[in-house]
Amino acid sequence: MIEIGFIRHGTTAWNKEQRAQGSSDIPLNEEGLIQAQQVAERLSAEKWDVIYSSDLSRARQTAEAIANKTGIPLQLDSRLRELGGGLIEGTIEEERINKWGLEWRQMDLGMETEESLIARGTSFMEELVEKHENSRILIVSHGAFLRRLLKTVVPHFNFDESLKNTSVTSLLMADEQWNCNLYNCTKHIVKS
Repeated sequence: MIEIGFIRHGTTAWNKEQRAQGSSDIPLNEEGLIQAQQVAERLSAEKWDVIYSSDLSRARQTAEAIANKTGIPLQLDSRLRELGGGLIEGTIEEERINKWGLEWRQMDLGMETEESLIARGTSFMEELVEKHENSRILIVSHGAFLRRLLKTVVPHFNFDESLKNTSVTSLLMADEQWNCNLYNCTKHIVKS
């Protein structure tokens, strides 16, 4: 049996401003650092074997908090990066509309394609399953990347709710099929 826990990175300044982050390397803000400590505390009470993380700062900082708290080995993998945003990175919706109009989503603005994201995500998952039989694996990545990957891997589950920062989602493989047994859980977040 394989279980994979997917964690979205903690909050950044650009999350708060609703700016498209994509592959821009934006670090966690103060709230995000606290969230990373809170999810690390939660996961330290569970048994996990390895952590894989996107190499972008916001995911890496979240994964490092977990690794430091749990002692679990951490490996970085660029295939876990966020969907590349091209020219929209660093902009908010209003700026995109002002610059490119209401139909900006239909324009070629250098954004990574859905097909490219799915190809790198599924190749990573296939390699992971082959390498870590009977393991519990944590993956720290990004909201758009994780939602699209989850929809591909578990097409019969509804992943429409946006992933919250440091949320935990868990998939179990049984009989050669992935099933989601936890989605978007943030029970570890303590508001101050």
